[in-house]
Amino acid sequence: MARILVAYTTKKGSTAEIAQAIGKELEALGHVVEVTDMGTVKSLTGYNAVVIGGPMYIGKMIDAGKFVGRHGGELRKLPVAGFIVSLAPVSRDPIDTEYAQKALRNGLSPLQPVAETVFAGKLDPANLSWLQKLMVEKAKSPVGDFRDWTAIAAWARELPGKMGV
Repeated sequence: MARILVAYTTKKGSTAEIAQAIGKELEALGHVVEVTDMGTVKSLTGYNAVVIGGPMYIGKMIDAGKFVGRHGGELRKLPVAGFIVSLAPVSRDPIDTEYAQKALRNGLSPLQPVAETVFAGKLDPANLSWLQKLMVEKAKSPVGDFRDWTAIAAWARELPGKMGV
């Protein structure tokens, strides 16, 4: 049984819910899991593996670079997996998904994750500022909850094998 950290950042709560779902799957497999906002993590001492997740905003994975910079020495000694949450999978355009994957790789650089994925997120106009609503309308962004809980659970269940824990 491994001790696994699922460190995430979130803007509107969607990524936090995905991180919690990943944590529950890992716990169901017998691991000791802590799911927490990456900004509160002081040390990685005692963890056997780390999952890092965050949303994509304006083409970047927010806060992941800061987390990797702060804990890079420790992270390079552990198996790391990463996920990014965006609406790219909703468009079904491979270029959009490639763009999200690039944002994930850039956010986790220079780490070499053992597993990476892009999850579709949730866009609820009720949680947006007037400016964000205007941007969503102009970009004709899809609105709704597009998270695939079955895919999230399946990815989480594969992590221990990929992380060697």
